[in-house]
Amino acid sequence: MAAPHGWVPVEHRLLGLDRRTFVAGFTALAVALVLIYGFQALNSAIPWHNEIKAGQVLDLGDGATAVPPVGWQLEHGTLVGGAGAAATNLQIVLASGGATIELDGTTYDGDAEAFLSQVRRSEGVSASVRGARGSLTTTTGLLGVVQSSTGPGGDTVDAAFKMAVGTPQQVAAAPALLVQVRTAAGQFERYRDQVDALLRSIKPGPAQ
Repeated sequence: MAAPHGWVPVEHRLLGLDRRTFVAGFTALAVALVLIYGFQALNSAIPWHNEIKAGQVLDLGDGATAVPPVGWQLEHGTLVGGAGAAATNLQIVLASGGATIELDGTTYDGDAEAFLSQVRRSEGVSASVRGARGSLTTTTGLLGVVQSSTGPGGDTVDAAFKMAVGTPQQVAAAPALLVQVRTAAGQFERYRDQVDALLRSIKPGPAQ
């Protein structure tokens, strides 16, 4: 008499399961656990090697520079003396704990005030969480516009610059720089001094 379909001989059974499938099942489970947890643990275990050291300077393209906070991690971008950066296609990301600072360069025909307004509209920032808009002048006389926001998603500070000091025509034709600071809700004060120092250190290039 033929065995019923799916019948497992007694010698291959354990707790009602087919022991012959255990190897493949445990292998699949192990692979799944590695994919889910292993790479995360490995990523956490590997130390960063791009920590900002005293004296290092960010390359903002076309000779423009900024001084990053010491001890932060440079996740993306170029330091002065590296490969060089383009002012209108710039992306720099700094991180420290739960805070990030991103610097992005682009072209924009207009002043820093209009540039920041365009950025905020495109991000859809709710008017109910916006802080007052103010101005900031760097140590080299570069004029910027700054606005903060606070919400359930965290604290935000956006600063916009036109990377030139000169006539209105020169400023309008210069590249634009957006600096975006993101922290957890209520945590910006911890980083205020470092962010302020970075913003005030922004320096346009000699041709700007």
